Amino acid sequence: MQTILIDADDTLWENNVYFERAIERFYDLLGATVENRGAIRERINHEERRIIAEFGYGLLTFEVALQRSFLALTAHEPRPDGQQAIRTLAQEIADEPIAMLDGVEATLHYLAGRHQLVLMTKGDYAEQTTKLRASGLEPLFERVFVVAEKHAPAYEAALRQLGAPPDQSWMVGNSPRSDINPSLEAGMNAVLIPHPQTWVLEHDEIVPRPGSQCLTLQRIVELCEYF
Repeated sequence: MQTILIDADDTLWENNVYFERAIERFYDLLGATVENRGAIRERINHEERRIIAEFGYGLLTFEVALQRSFLALTAHEPRPDGQQAIRTLAQEIADEPIAMLDGVEATLHYLAGRHQLVLMTKGDYAEQTTKLRASGLEPLFERVFVVAEKHAPAYEAALRQLGAPPDQSWMVGNSPRSDINPSLEAGMNAVLIPHPQTWVLEHDEIVPRPGSQCLTLQRIVELCEYF
């Protein structure tokens, strides 16, 4: 039996696709051309990086980033219609039903009978636990950790609480920045399952660590071949 920590958003269910869709509509709100969309996206990314330090991760951070970007890109001219449109974009994301990725339920049922399964995600506690309950997957996890940031100390703290040796523990997720590199740094093993819509702020080069294994799989169901 090993301890398998699993990410939530874009590993178990769709998430970032809804944010990308909202950003496309934000471009339309600004009347953006194809040529200046790149600059607008850079502004959004810049604001998100700043706001994460204030609010952490979650839907509120995204909404505030769009509001601040909107003000900056419209020369700080008050436009209540635009501000309300952004609030609507955020609410529509919150209202999206859980869309499970292919093979998730069968894979978790299989793994739960063989290993200690733990959900390890970051963001707003209420948002993440609400999604977990709606997914119907909650009973399959022995523990749930919702942390402010996924860095090596967060993984180390989780393993201490679980009483799990790092070399017998794995982190499974789609983010090199949050799921793979920090868990390897903590002495764990890791499994990257790339998602085509992984958030740009989660992109990173994977840094191998001596003594740790790192696998790359294309679908979550492939975990059944290794565990």
